Amino acid sequence: MAALGWLTPRRRSATARSVLAGEASAEAARKSSEETRETARADADEPVFPVIGDVHAAAFFDLDNTVMQGAAIFHFGRGLYKRKFFETRDLARFAWQQAWFRLAGVEDPEHMQDARDSALSIVKGHRVAELQTIGEEIYDEYMADRIWPGTRALAQAHLDAGQKVWLVTAAPVEIATVIARRLGLTGALGTVAESVDGVYTGRLVGEPLHGPAKAEAVRALASAEGLDLARCAAYSDSHNDIPMLSLVGHPYAINPDAKLRRHAREKDWRLRDYRTGRKAAKVGIPAAAGVGAVAGGTAAAIALSRRRR
Repeated sequence: MAALGWLTPRRRSATARSVLAGEASAEAARKSSEETRETARADADEPVFPVIGDVHAAAFFDLDNTVMQGAAIFHFGRGLYKRKFFETRDLARFAWQQAWFRLAGVEDPEHMQDARDSALSIVKGHRVAELQTIGEEIYDEYMADRIWPGTRALAQAHLDAGQKVWLVTAAPVEIATVIARRLGLTGALGTVAESVDGVYTGRLVGEPLHGPAKAEAVRALASAEGLDLARCAAYSDSHNDIPMLSLVGHPYAINPDAKLRRHAREKDWRLRDYRTGRKAAKVGIPAAAGVGAVAGGTAAAIALSRRRR
C-alpha cells in the first residue's frame, strides 16, 4: 500500500498534465478555426483575379528566378558547351556566374553583362535557325525541370481567363520564345542579337532588355495590343523590375530579392515565394499556385541535393 500511495500523486499529476494538454490543443484548434474563417472572409472580399474574359488585360512575367530557377542564358551556355561551341575555361566562367546567381538570388549587372558578352561572342557567325533548333534541345535538357510550378500555375490562370501571357526577359529573344512556346504562353519580349542574312554578327540591337527597358517594352506592347495597363499584371523576383511592376495595376513579387520584398511590402503588393513553399504575405492568388509552391520548393530541394552529390 505504501508503494501505491507513492504512485498515486504521479497518476494525478499525469492526469492534470493530460487535461492541460487537451485544453491547450482545443484552444489552438479554436484559434486556428477563427483564423481560417478570417482568411476565408478576406478571400471573399478580394475581387476575383484574373478577370475572365477581360481582353484588355494581359500578364507579363520575368523569366530568370521568377518562372525558372536560375538564369536562362547560363543554362543555354551549358548546352552550347555540350555541343562544342566553346572551351572548358569558358564553361567554368558560365558555371561560376550561374552558381553566384542561384546563391544570391539577384541579378548583378556586371555578371549579367559578362554572360551576355560571352554568349554573343560564342554565337557570332552561327545561323539564327541553327540556334533556334539547338534552343529547343537545350530546353528539354536543362530548363524544363527548372520551371517553378507555382509561377506556371499563375500564368495558366491568366491563360484560362482568356488573357495573353508574355515573358519579358533580358535573355536572348530566341531562348525566351522557345520557353514561352513550350509553356503554352503567348510570346516573349527579349534581348535582340543582331543578325545579317540570318547570321549573328556578335552585336546587340540596341541594349539588353533589362530594368527600365522592360517597362518600355511592356508599354509599347500594351499600346500595340490595345491593353489597359491598369488591368494588367506583372510578375518578377528582382528590384531591377520595379519599373515594370509599377507600370501595371496588379504587380506581384515572386521569389523576391531583399530590395523588392521591402518595396513590395511598402506598396502592399502581393508576394509569393516558391523557394521555400512559404505562403503568400497577401491572399488572393489562385489556389493552384499554392500547390505549385510546395512542388517548387520540393524541386529546389531535390536539385540542391543532386548538386551536393
